[in-house]
Order: sequence, then C-alpha cells, then structure tokens
Amino acid sequence: MVAADVVGYSRLMGRDESSTLARLRKNRSEHLDPVLAKYGGRLVKLTGDGALVEFGSAVDALSASIEFQQAMAEANRDQSQDTALVFRMGLHLGDLIVDGNDLYGDGVNVAARLEAEAPTGGIVISRTVHEAVTGRLKATFDDLGNLALKNIDRPVQAFSVRWKPSDWQLPVTSGATITPSIAPQAPLSLPDKPSIAVLPFQNMSADPEQEYFADGMVEDIITALSRTKALFVIARNSTFSYKGKSPDIRQVGRELGVRYVLEGSVRKAGARVRITGQLIDAQSGAHLWADRFDGALEDIFDLQDQIVSRVVGEIAPAVAEAEISRATRKVGNLEAYDYYLRGLAALPGYSRENLDEAQTLLLRR
Repeated sequence: MVAADVVGYSRLMGRDESSTLARLRKNRSEHLDPVLAKYGGRLVKLTGDGALVEFGSAVDALSASIEFQQAMAEANRDQSQDTALVFRMGLHLGDLIVDGNDLYGDGVNVAARLEAEAPTGGIVISRTVHEAVTGRLKATFDDLGNLALKNIDRPVQAFSVRWKPSDWQLPVTSGATITPSIAPQAPLSLPDKPSIAVLPFQNMSADPEQEYFADGMVEDIITALSRTKALFVIARNSTFSYKGKSPDIRQVGRELGVRYVLEGSVRKAGARVRITGQLIDAQSGAHLWADRFDGALEDIFDLQDQIVSRVVGEIAPAVAEAEISRATRKVGNLEAYDYYLRGLAALPGYSRENLDEAQTLLLRR
C-alpha cells in the first residue's frame, strides 16, 4: 500500500483555495495517473489532499513512488517554496481487509502512519517493503530504527528512501517539460491473470446532462468486475483519462497493460434504457463479442448483471456465477440510485460548490 498527501495543504488552501485545487487536479492527471497506469497501481481512494494506492508488488509500488516524486520535483522547479505542491509518501506491505472496492486493515494504517514520518518530498517504507525491494531497484535506504507510530500497538522498523535523480530520468520534451501522460514508453507487461479496462461509455441520450448516468453505469461495472478475484481490473481514474476521445484499442492495451477492453454506449429515453457493449482483444483488435441490452429503468440492475456475466464469461470461464452474483451490488430504490449517480458526477470538481452539491444529492432519500 502507498499513502501520500500534500505537505502544508491547509496553509496552501488558506492562501488560495481555487488555485491550489486546480494545481492539485492538474498534478494528479499529469503525474499520478500515468505512474499508476505504468506500474499497475489501483487508486483505492482520494483523501482530499492525498491518495491511497494498492500495487501488486512492492517493487512496482516503490518504483511508482520514486517516479512520482521525481516528476513532482521537476514540476515544482519553477514554483516558489510558498506555492509548490510537495508530497510525502509511506509504503507498507501487510494484511488488508477488502470491503467492496475499498481496503482497510493493518496494511493501510501502517502506510498512512509512515507517510506522516516522511520528510518533505520524501518516502518512508516499512521493513517488509525493504526486504522485498532491496537489490531490485536503484535506491538506497537509511535505517530509521523502530518507530512508535500513532494508534499502532507495536514499533515498526522503517527506512528512508534515497535515490539519484540521474537513475530515474523522466522523458521530457524539447521544452524540458515533464509529460509522463503522453511520453512514449514501453508497453506494460500483462498481469498473470486476465486483465481488463472499461472505457467510459458514450452518452447517446438526447440530453447531454445525462452524462452522469453513462459514467455511473461504467463505475458500477468496474466495481462489479473488480470484486471478481479472477480478474485484474484497471481503476476508474486511469480509464476515464480516455473520456471524450476515440483511442486505438491496441494503444489502450499497451498503455494500461491489459489484454481486454470493454467499451460501449448508454441511451436513456424516458423510462427506457439501452446499453450496448463490446469486448475487444487489445492485442489483436478483434471483437470477441458485442451485444445490446434493452429494458426499463426498474430493471437496470438486471441489465448490469447481464453485461458483467457476459464479460466475465468470455475472459475468465472458470469464474462461477455465484461469484458474479456476489460481485454485483444491488440497490432497491431507483430514485436513490439516480441521486447516487448525480452525486458521483459532482465529486470530481473538487470545488466547494461541487462538494456541497454532491453532499446534498448523496443525502437524498
């Protein structure tokens, strides 16, 4: 697990709230999201000024953390000390409790406490991470001894990470601006288990304000698929970087390191909804299946079940129908579900108005 946050965030917000939020969003899209896509990180949650990320290996987690800190150092080169967004990060390898699409447990708690011990712009790792990465990447480690961490009932041996910037050079343009999101990079290797990315569905409704409904459908499909242990599912934050674009599916597969890509569209008209989906082999570009699902809005969850079942059935035949049933979350109140989707659509704005709107919608019954 990797925990990260901005040093002095409250002070920055107090000075210039709108500018700080805008720069935070920009740094997430330009630096954090590309690093997560490159190393297969899953963004578990955003915490206002920070993030909690899960990786499949300790080496990938620390490599991504170093590259992110390196990218931020480059991005802050022309910023004054009073305005620069500087992160600190903590890494731990330990037990986790999976609750839907969220994670809890000792692994999360220790990572968060180690992050608080990290120096400005630095990284602190636990002994378990140190044992897993020593000799496997270009970095050195300073033993900090056993730390007494807040609300952790045992001392945790920790190490501060040091690295040479020359060993972690990032691709730059002729103007020396770091652009990891578009810089050429080697295709990511495929995970050991079937991997899939769900691209944002196109809103085919006459009303452009129904965009939230299409996005909410994709969010639910990603959540359902991610609960199927036989699959490796790319996080929403990575796939939604393709929203509004028409990317080459084979390029998406190379950039995200997945074998399969699901794309589709949603058309909502009155009390009816039509969902189309197609599953594509990202290596060959071949269409594995395409289907259309029509129904009344009160049957929306049955339509989601059908889509998820077909996708999982194509790329992981060994997955039992019982697992698919458990993977798909059911909600009985359609009006509440509509408010839920509207609330999710308002959250990414990060402004006070957006958050107030999201809170109002999510509290509706």
